[in-house]
Amino acid sequence: MKKLLPLLILLVSASCTVQKIQKSISKSDVFEKGHLGFMLVDPAKEKPLVAINEDKYFIPASNTKLFTFYTAYTVLGDGLVNGLNYLERGDSLIFWGTGDPSLLHPDFKNDKVIEFLKSSNKGLYLLDNFDQVNAFGPGWAWDWYPYYYATERSAFPIYGNVVRFNSKMDASLFSIYPERFKPLLTAKQTNDWSGFRFSRERFENKFTYEIADEIEMEEFERDIPFITSAELTAQMLSEVLDKKITVIKNQHYFNFDPKKLETAPADSLYAQMMKISDNFLAEQLLLLVSDQINNHLSTREAIDYAKENLLEDLPDEPMWYDGSGLSSRNMFTPRSIIALLGKIREQVPLEKIEAYFPAGGESGTIRNWYPSDPGQPPYIYAKTGTLSMSNALSGYLITKSGKILHFSCLMNNYQIPSNDLKKELQKVLYLIHDTY
Repeated sequence: MKKLLPLLILLVSASCTVQKIQKSISKSDVFEKGHLGFMLVDPAKEKPLVAINEDKYFIPASNTKLFTFYTAYTVLGDGLVNGLNYLERGDSLIFWGTGDPSLLHPDFKNDKVIEFLKSSNKGLYLLDNFDQVNAFGPGWAWDWYPYYYATERSAFPIYGNVVRFNSKMDASLFSIYPERFKPLLTAKQTNDWSGFRFSRERFENKFTYEIADEIEMEEFERDIPFITSAELTAQMLSEVLDKKITVIKNQHYFNFDPKKLETAPADSLYAQMMKISDNFLAEQLLLLVSDQINNHLSTREAIDYAKENLLEDLPDEPMWYDGSGLSSRNMFTPRSIIALLGKIREQVPLEKIEAYFPAGGESGTIRNWYPSDPGQPPYIYAKTGTLSMSNALSGYLITKSGKILHFSCLMNNYQIPSNDLKKELQKVLYLIHDTY
């Protein structure tokens, strides 16, 4: 009996800790103001520690990127992605896009496709597969078109499909990347704006910036999407290469197995997608998956493949429509996200998870939230999600005792500031970190 006493004390203590955590959530005056789903799991135990509405569907916002990440990592791996499909026919080089977002992207500036095409002595023909990809996802709002978070999806992205306006403190005004759009930019004076404001015509690649009569110079970076097309892509490639590129629409070329050119490290795409919640990269990664599995670009086909082959054992079927989570048609349950987090842990080394995921108090979308104690490493590695009707955080929590727990918190239909929800969740997660 004496030998069993320490074990009984440990079990009672653990039970009290779990009850305290459960109470901190279920009795919260903040969480009761909307719809909450929360699940906390210790992978070493058979039963969840906390489960609140874990079987109910919620709009996950950018928690959708967890599904995109797992699918892309499983199919594409962590090496170089395939950035170009091409065929050589006589004196012609026929090429088309795979969805690779890295070509001359302002954050990656990958130029392997440029080097490859420049080195060819053949005539260059861009095979138009742009009609395989809808510029916007299902359920996206039409008036998102001038904002970076809704950058157009496309078969052959270039420059990240955006115009970047960038200013440093010592600059007289701002720089434009790529500079080819500079003639399409006009200025307006305004008195109701203290800095710079950029916009674009809805149906044309014409850009405007508003500037106050008197402003203090500030550092800024603004990305404004441009309208994509095969013709514009060919024109921009031609300008960089100083070579003629002809757009062709001969669909029979798609019946051949193309050669593929490796370009950007997948690691860099995953890290940026996850850390800053980059919607454009998420959407393009699913197109890369589709290209990899069947040489065709389709978000729907990539999702269907993942559901049938990678996610068939989840507790609840994912209602999954896009790569980024911009669509409010996406719906997942907390327990399915928990199951997905377990699958990620099985396949992705912890050091890579720490490199890809935002870290509490340190990096990405949670650099200002969920900080660890002074001098201690982060204890939260998790993906955020934010839409007007949804807030979410799901990922991994490291306790002071060294355990790695999996958690998912989905919050819908709250009519209070999102910071109030984050403050309350921060208290709960630190309690778990400190006591479990």
